[in-house]
Amino acid sequence: MPTANYRLLLRTPGAAGFFLPASLGRVGGAMTGLSLVWLVHSRTGSFLAAGQVSAAFAVAEALAAPQLARLADRFGQSRILPPALLAHALAVAALVCLVTAGARNVLLALGGALVGAGVPQLGAMSATRWATLLRPNRAAELPTAFALESLSNTAAYLVGPATVSALAAAGHPVAGTTVAVSLSVAGGLLLAAARGSAPAPAARSTPHATSRSLLHGALFVLIGLNLAIGVFFGALQVSVTAFVVEHGQPGAAAPILAVSSCSGLLTGWLYGLRRWRATPAAQLPIATGALTLATLLLLTAGSPLQLGWMAVLTGATIPPLVALFSQLTESAVHPSVLTQAFSWLGSAGAAGSAGAAAVSGWAIDALGPRGGFALTATAATAMTLQSLAGLRLLHPPTSRPTPPKPAPHDRRAPRTRNRSR
Repeated sequence: MPTANYRLLLRTPGAAGFFLPASLGRVGGAMTGLSLVWLVHSRTGSFLAAGQVSAAFAVAEALAAPQLARLADRFGQSRILPPALLAHALAVAALVCLVTAGARNVLLALGGALVGAGVPQLGAMSATRWATLLRPNRAAELPTAFALESLSNTAAYLVGPATVSALAAAGHPVAGTTVAVSLSVAGGLLLAAARGSAPAPAARSTPHATSRSLLHGALFVLIGLNLAIGVFFGALQVSVTAFVVEHGQPGAAAPILAVSSCSGLLTGWLYGLRRWRATPAAQLPIATGALTLATLLLLTAGSPLQLGWMAVLTGATIPPLVALFSQLTESAVHPSVLTQAFSWLGSAGAAGSAGAAAVSGWAIDALGPRGGFALTATAATAMTLQSLAGLRLLHPPTSRPTPPKPAPHDRRAPRTRNRSR
């Protein structure tokens, strides 16, 4: 059966116990940002206030995520998750109360920042557990595991925002926020309860060594790549919306983005089924180059139907690309800081997406939807150039065992001779 790789992977003792809760929590995380926009706008009637809360949420999450991951690496996931989840739930409850009470925009933005600061980094923690589980004896299965992580993330951002939008359209924006935080907390608590698969806390006696292992040239390249892919996502969503509105079909934006995600689910699933002979570093320029070519085609779209077909091509390159990022990160940094490394990549992507949302709006106002697509093409081209420029850094260092030196001959030692009598 072609899915045997994934089935065998999830049958590994402890694997399903952390992957499924993390996937559940991921859906909540994918819902949270958009649910806050619907919540604030439904009560205030102001997109300005909703945008300020959303921006404060995104910035706080990007800044706090690596710090939360650092604590998880240092003290263990099972100790850090429960208080972080409690703080996240209380922050959401406080924001709902502020919105209901008609608080000023600055207080709403502060509430959004508190919500973002407590978002549990379940994806980074799940990826770290895969590395801990498979690295000793089954490292060849890590690409499949990271492809599964990429599929989980893609599915979460396909299901989560659609659920929030449906609830908000039905007149229940508070329900969207409640469902989002409930899924995040439930998934996080179940993940914390799966102690058997959790990586051991980093040794407290070597903080300097572990911090140095995080400051690796390859990680900086990967952060730059994730920043660029964040720009790609942020600009693509705004540009697709502007394009279909210009062509008088505003309802086509959601289906176009949905089919793009579905094509990514297919290619990500296929990518994880195969054992690739080329190294991840060698695969990366090919994947980023394919994304660049597909993105350039967006500039030639003449109708929403053509745009939909081209979005299928761009979406197909994303999950394999994200799986490659995870593989390269796992091979580049010390296991004791792996959760932090994964979180830094997520923060870079979030920062790029937030910045692109504003810049693409300016480009679209000045040049039309193709101005926004030009920004996506620029981001994809930057990814290709970065992957080529950092090719040497991204190759994992090869460690050759040093042969033992022969013991020095001691001339004073008596020599034994085999004498036959």
